[in-house]
Amino acid sequence: MDFTVEPEFQKKLDWMKDFVENKVRPLEFIYDYDKDAAYDIKNKPLRKIIKRLQQEVKEQGLWAAHLPPHLGGKGFGAVKLTYINEMFGTSAFGPVIFGCQGPDTGNMEILAMFGTEEQKARYLQPVLDGDMFSTFAMTEPQGGSDPTNLRCVARRDGDDWVITGDKWFASNANHAEFMIVMTATDPDAPPHSRATMFIVPTDAPGFEIVRNIGFWTDSPNSGGHPWIRFNDVRVPDSARLGPVGEGFKVAQSRLGGGRLHHAQRTIGLVKHLIDMMAERAVSRFSGGKPIAEKQAVQTMIAESYIEYMQFRLLVLYTAWMFDQQEEHGAQGRKMISAIKAAMAKIAQDVTVRAVHLHGSHGLSNIMHFGELMAVALHEGAADGVTELHLANVSKLLLREYTPRLDSNLPSETTFIKKVWAEKQLKPILDELGLTFEEGHADTEKNPPVEKYNLKPVSL
Repeated sequence: MDFTVEPEFQKKLDWMKDFVENKVRPLEFIYDYDKDAAYDIKNKPLRKIIKRLQQEVKEQGLWAAHLPPHLGGKGFGAVKLTYINEMFGTSAFGPVIFGCQGPDTGNMEILAMFGTEEQKARYLQPVLDGDMFSTFAMTEPQGGSDPTNLRCVARRDGDDWVITGDKWFASNANHAEFMIVMTATDPDAPPHSRATMFIVPTDAPGFEIVRNIGFWTDSPNSGGHPWIRFNDVRVPDSARLGPVGEGFKVAQSRLGGGRLHHAQRTIGLVKHLIDMMAERAVSRFSGGKPIAEKQAVQTMIAESYIEYMQFRLLVLYTAWMFDQQEEHGAQGRKMISAIKAAMAKIAQDVTVRAVHLHGSHGLSNIMHFGELMAVALHEGAADGVTELHLANVSKLLLREYTPRLDSNLPSETTFIKKVWAEKQLKPILDELGLTFEEGHADTEKNPPVEKYNLKPVSL
């Protein structure tokens, strides 16, 4: 495994650090209304600023770094993408400025893999160029983390499909020009053969935003995660992505990479929180001494840093697996679920510590902790709840083990292991002309081991 950063690439990262801190992060303190200003295509002056900064990114060869060269990226690979994503993970505007924003990144992958040439020209290229936003509509109000429970259906009508039903938390739908929608086209088929994907323009007759929904910190009826409804929206069969009934296969092409990108950006966010905690610890005095000398404060900062380093290495290892094209195998899927669960936990834990360490400032609305806490909790629900990913890790891990059927005693039972150890070591002792007794060995005095193999009783 190689996590090396070459000198030339390090120069790119150094440029990013300065650029993000001094040109990207300032945007969020001026244009952070409703927390989705980065996607507001109606704000023409802000779009001009964003375009200006995007041009600097393109000149550095860092635009859409997640993409392979044939789609306009540089083919950096997932490990280098980790270093890039963590750099702008500190800013809500970072992904848009660098052309790596969700849900567009995943939609780009779907369109690149399953789109027709016409679909790529009409939808993929404008998104690649940063001139168009999209959304991905899969989650439903009643569905939660179970995408097999789809009630939004698409029924064939001649050369068209008619889509009816609701979608929920369709991020960016209020600013998107089109969406990729996962529908049930055969509700009676096996669960993973029911769904089909379609491209739906947001100006299609019958498309409705029922209500804008945001996080805790957003004003009522605002925010960038709308509840949307398809009132018999009609699309041609040419809007279909992939074969009928293979929507799950299409969806999987985007979900793994999207989860990795989220985790990569979370690395940068957590480091930023640690920087805030450290600054506060050495600056705030209590009892005539900086609170950095308080053991409780030291513990919070040390635990946060250790967890940050562990998480960063976990993400780098998973990124390395992506570079080996192993993300779709059992090991890759296990690691994707692992980083997804770890991401939610560290984001929540470190944010809470940072709030606590900042005291009244942390609880006030003159800081951004409320927004950061809402985002952290969002990480535990989006793209599958944490409990689901933990269960997936356990399921995939346990496949690597076989049950002990010859006994109901654990294989590490000491008196059974003593007999095994004696058998393993005896050839070496014989070669050296030694006995166990001479070395005062604690061997099993009551073999044979067969009598200890108490086989399980069938119920």
